[in-house]
Amino acid sequence: MSLVENAPITAVTVDEEELARARRAKINRIAKWTLPSLVLVISVLAWHLYVTIGEVPHYILPGPVLVFSTVIEDWGLLSEAALVTGRLTIMALAMAILGGVGLAVAFTQSKWAEMSFFPYAVILQVTPVIAIAPLLQIYVESAFVAALLCAWIVAFFPILSNTTIGLKSADHNLEDLFTIYGASRWQRLRYLAAPSALPFFLGGLKIAGGLALIGAVVAEFVIGRAGTGLGLASTLLEASYRFNFGRLYAALILISLMGVVIFAITSIISHLCLRSWHESALSRER
Repeated sequence: MSLVENAPITAVTVDEEELARARRAKINRIAKWTLPSLVLVISVLAWHLYVTIGEVPHYILPGPVLVFSTVIEDWGLLSEAALVTGRLTIMALAMAILGGVGLAVAFTQSKWAEMSFFPYAVILQVTPVIAIAPLLQIYVESAFVAALLCAWIVAFFPILSNTTIGLKSADHNLEDLFTIYGASRWQRLRYLAAPSALPFFLGGLKIAGGLALIGAVVAEFVIGRAGTGLGLASTLLEASYRFNFGRLYAALILISLMGVVIFAITSIISHLCLRSWHESALSRER
């Protein structure tokens, strides 16, 4: 009788736990968007009050109203500059993906290739891009291509390093199993190494996306001083020379928003690729 009597109690307890878990998940989903939005609203309001009450001159700190109105008034100029910076960033990231993944595959397939070229990839990574940009500006005729190479150099190494580590992280027991079944090198790469490298590659992609934007901005800063006028960073630099601080802050905010969008897109891609099988993307209720 005790087992029969306890069965309904256990079922009720399980249902209550599931309801509580669903309630916590709903609260977390709401808080994920409302809390950052609340912090943003409070920060902008505090910024506005500080500028208004303190009567801070616009050439020291422009208020959010001035910055927002500048975005609207100069939208033609800012949007054109944002397209240039965005195109630089996307192209540099695409080049980094192609080059980094291709070279990582070559490294894992040939020890000689890794020993020959990996040190030079490290040298490219540790050399400040701000020191490379003037040289590229001298030797490369197109300012856009020079900036593109700078952004690619910055974004390239995270893809290469993470993908190389991922390709080498396949389970050794599965490698032995593939050996027993006589799998070819291509089959090992496609069915064993590539799936194990995917989370590492996607982690590197998140980093490289932001670094590509940073590389593009730094290149525009350096190359834009020569009067080439590339994208948002060049617009920001020109605005600082003209003491147009409304446009300066508007360009800075657009650069930040572009970085947030890039990170959001790469995070969505990572989640969609890993959500059904990898531990890092499986949801767990707390």
